[in-house]
Amino acid sequence: MERGLMWLPLLILFFWLGWAGWNEYQKVEAYRLWAASFERAKYDILAVLGQQGAQLTWGKPTRQGPVALQSLGRAQIREVQVWVDGRAIALSPPSEVPAVAQGDAVFPKGKVAIALQLVDDGRSPIEIPFTDAEIACQWGAFLKKWLQES
Repeated sequence: MERGLMWLPLLILFFWLGWAGWNEYQKVEAYRLWAASFERAKYDILAVLGQQGAQLTWGKPTRQGPVALQSLGRAQIREVQVWVDGRAIALSPPSEVPAVAQGDAVFPKGKVAIALQLVDDGRSPIEIPFTDAEIACQWGAFLKKWLQES
């Protein structure tokens, strides 16, 4: 009896890990179906992002599919920046910022987001969160090039 009670927390942990894995799998499958209609798409646990033609769409991933979807046309966006902890960074990260090495490059650590400044809006930019600074820099470079195509 005592041994069974000692193993109970471990059993609960295994069930929780199984549920968490299944939950994340459901999110990824819902994203896969959603992303099929985009030319370029991105998924992580914080946000989904897709680009189709001159339209950029993003939202929050859930098991039922992305929710809180927002869209902007290329003509509505004035500037794209990559932010780390609320500060804009260069797409090739500066060396004075605390950083983590990934591949051959060094990327800043902290809360990462792509900031979209709108053409006719003086408010603060729209932030699309990312978990990985390297992917945020790649998307930032892509979106800057995408804006210049218009």
